[in-house]
Amino acid sequence: MPVTAVIVCADVGSTYTKAAAVDADSGALLGAASHPTTLGTDVMDGLRAAVDAAVPKGANVIDTLVCSSAGGGLRLAVIGNEPLVTARAAYRAGLSAGARVVDVRAGDLTAADFAALGAARPDVVLLAGGTDGGDETALRAHAADLAYSGLTVPVVLAGNANAAPDVTALLEAAGIPVTAVGNVLPRIGSLNPVPARTALREVFLRHVIAGKHLSASAVFTDMVKAATPDAVLTGVELLAERAGDLLVVDVGGATTDVYSVLTPDAELQGPRAEVAGTAWRSRTVEGDLGVRHTAVGIAEAADEEDLATDWDLPDAARRRGADPALRAETDRERAFDRELSALAARVAVRRHARGERIGGPTEPLRGGKDLAAVGLVVGSGGILRRDPGAAEWLCEAVGGDTSGGVRPPKDARFTVDADYRLAPAGLLAAQGRRDLAARLLDGL
Repeated sequence: MPVTAVIVCADVGSTYTKAAAVDADSGALLGAASHPTTLGTDVMDGLRAAVDAAVPKGANVIDTLVCSSAGGGLRLAVIGNEPLVTARAAYRAGLSAGARVVDVRAGDLTAADFAALGAARPDVVLLAGGTDGGDETALRAHAADLAYSGLTVPVVLAGNANAAPDVTALLEAAGIPVTAVGNVLPRIGSLNPVPARTALREVFLRHVIAGKHLSASAVFTDMVKAATPDAVLTGVELLAERAGDLLVVDVGGATTDVYSVLTPDAELQGPRAEVAGTAWRSRTVEGDLGVRHTAVGIAEAADEEDLATDWDLPDAARRRGADPALRAETDRERAFDRELSALAARVAVRRHARGERIGGPTEPLRGGKDLAAVGLVVGSGGILRRDPGAAEWLCEAVGGDTSGGVRPPKDARFTVDADYRLAPAGLLAAQGRRDLAARLLDGL
């Protein structure tokens, strides 16, 4: 009897490590398992346990692909010329690369601005500014200030191509690693996130994973191929090729991420086009909406959104945050996890569809999305996967939300990535195995 060849795809998250065993010939999902992430010792401990539980006995593991958001994932700071143009374009590019954007600076910057940027503890700085052939003044000034700021984190330079050689030389002379790529906004209204997204992925693998010291073994660093949100977005994009307009809501222990792939609005390609471009394949991350590490943030957000609940959210959420690896064992605890997750999903989708506010609380929201035509909504995250009724309450939380100032999906199908397929599909596709990834997604 031939031995089954298996590709293991694993996601090392802040709370749990998930592993999927994929048949290397058919793309079938042969097994999936999770284990608490062992940040206190070595993440390889939890990874091995999850893999051992997922891989069928007697199977031959021919490759292991890992994505990770453990240790905070990829923390990104953005610097641009203007809040609503290049800074916003760079912000969108960062989100598409799976980054958590922890600080955005634009315009005339002071020493206090750079001190605040450093206090945000970014892993990488995305430096943008100016269209190609346009004004170079702000980009050169920001680079000079960055060179003398004392910050030494890697920089991805995605600004005016004319100034790029000089800016690269200036930063490298200050001891700052630089990766120069194509402009995120080469022309007004033309968003070009792919080069920056690719470069941020490489910097994440080369600098961030090794720098977080998640494992004493170099094997782990070699296994990691992407930040988890980057892998999920790749899987989402592939799924959209087969399913059309869709929305994915990933409720995690530390964040709630929302992904959307929408058909471009023809009206927004002409005179109404935004100067920073429109991202029709986009992701937003809500760092205050996690059902474990940031559960208190859900309670605060629900209060701000005037969402009624029968629970004493602040007190119960504090208990959740005190024990991030908690698995609800009673009906009451499971009901509370469901309530927290539904609130996180509702608030995160509202924020995603309303658009972004770059440059301060007085700036208008930009980049809003009409979700009415979305045909498929996919829920993800450990609590949703373990709850047989998750598709129903997700439908109510997202599809029935008519009071949040956004247009929710009107006639969408709701499902849950119960078998854990999106991130593995993204890992496979990114490694040139798109056929296997597509077959794996057929299970959704």
